[in-house]
Amino acid sequence: MRYCRESVEQDRQQEGSTSVAQKRLPKSVEDFRKSYPDVWTAFNELGDRCHSAGPLNEKTRRLVKVALSIGAGLEGATHSAIRNAKKAGITSDEINHVAVLAVSTLGLPAAIRAFTWIKDKSER
Repeated sequence: MRYCRESVEQDRQQEGSTSVAQKRLPKSVEDFRKSYPDVWTAFNELGDRCHSAGPLNEKTRRLVKVALSIGAGLEGATHSAIRNAKKAGITSDEINHVAVLAVSTLGLPAAIRAFTWIKDKSER
């Protein structure tokens, strides 16, 4: 999950500017974060609690998040899940395998859509 407020704040302190947060968060998300800080905090706390609620390790949770976002057809969530997966040490081959698995469950068009979203994140 991790549009994490704490990591954005840490990055701002380390870098001395707000541009790091703007690079991490899409403008619409940053605008929401600024307009509704209490909701934003609660959203991040919920995500943290969901991640720690069960026995799955970090790598497995991150791959599941990629799969869920692909399956739901959510481009922004897929981009976020891929960023977080890569931060957790998941390889491009492992992320691509998730998209390949989508072929038999979601269909070829959905899998190809996922590959375009994955490519979006590898080109940046």
